[in-house]
Amino acid sequence: MCVVGLVAILVHHKKLFNKNGLLWSSVTVFLVLYALIVGSAAYNDIYYQWDLNRYDLDKDGFFGGQEITKEQEVAMNRQIHDVGRNFSFITGFIFAGIISTFVYVLGKLILIARNKKKLTG
Repeated sequence: MCVVGLVAILVHHKKLFNKNGLLWSSVTVFLVLYALIVGSAAYNDIYYQWDLNRYDLDKDGFFGGQEITKEQEVAMNRQIHDVGRNFSFITGFIFAGIISTFVYVLGKLILIARNKKKLTG
């Protein structure tokens, strides 16, 4: 969804940024941060699953006998004990929302300061 939103912003950037550039800049920051957070969690999940599958010698999806080693247990623990990856869509939304709100407010303050400087200068 983030990629679709970013493509839409890129396609219509002239029309969007002319009306309210600061808002669309904040939306772009939100989408980029959200995509990075969720994308990195998805990448790690795929990598950990691939790493775990290396120990499945008979490729049946189950681990038994010779397949259970210390390395396999470490890989299994990395795969199943990371709740952060599973909730990255929520934490990413919150974190990206906070940062993009900060960018918007900071941009507004800069615009207000510039306008005051023009009026007094």
